[in-house]
Amino acid sequence: MDDGLRVTDRWTVPAAELRERFSRSSGPGGQGVNTTDSRVELSFDVAGTTSLPPALRERVLQRLAGRLVDGVLTIAASEHRAQLANREAARQRLVALLREAVAPPPPPRRPTRPSRGAKERRLADKKRQSQRKRDRRADGD
Repeated sequence: MDDGLRVTDRWTVPAAELRERFSRSSGPGGQGVNTTDSRVELSFDVAGTTSLPPALRERVLQRLAGRLVDGVLTIAASEHRAQLANREAARQRLVALLREAVAPPPPPRRPTRPSRGAKERRLADKKRQSQRKRDRRADGD
């Protein structure tokens, strides 16, 4: 785990830029839960990283703005009883988040119009539905 965190083919987060904090986890574990620091908080300073080009850094900062605290992204993992498993889970979640954040934006939508047949089907369905409701009336309009 000393090497970096591979996010994409071109980008690897150096291990020196990752910070891990351990604390006691809630949940299952019996007596061991009171003594074992199995909860993991993995932090990555997005704003201060040197491993990411400035354009991509701005994209990540913009897309993850709601999750950042002073430019630092923090992931907490405590679903496993073992610290090692939680470390791996936190790393996988961080990679998934960063991979999604650096992905290029989708191509713009090209506006289209409904076809003539689609319009006719929609109007025919509306007429059928209104006739059905008209037939249900008790007053016989």
